[in-house]
Amino acid sequence: FSIGQGMGETLLVANEKLGYTLTDRGTFIALRNNLALVIIREGDPVLLNQYGVMAVNPKLHPHVRYEQALQYIHFLTSAETQTLIEAFRIDGETLFFPGLGVEE
Repeated sequence: FSIGQGMGETLLVANEKLGYTLTDRGTFIALRNNLALVIIREGDPVLLNQYGVMAVNPKLHPHVRYEQALQYIHFLTSAETQTLIEAFRIDGETLFFPGLGVEE
């Protein structure tokens, strides 16, 4: 069923109802001290939840701040930021994995 809430609330409801749910790693790790849930499947390529970023075409949408978008994209895809993403941990566990150069 759908609870119409965010992932954190979904995990709390699954915990309360002794149910199952799909979740992202970051939210689960952030909340796991408040949950009796356990991970039963992870690492399957089918479960890959990759984020992407792209600038909106300023010729089609002249009101967008295209240069700022390009700066943001450069920031996200820089080696320094990719290292920060990989290094971000809670209780020693990686929440996110850098995706630059990862092909589906």
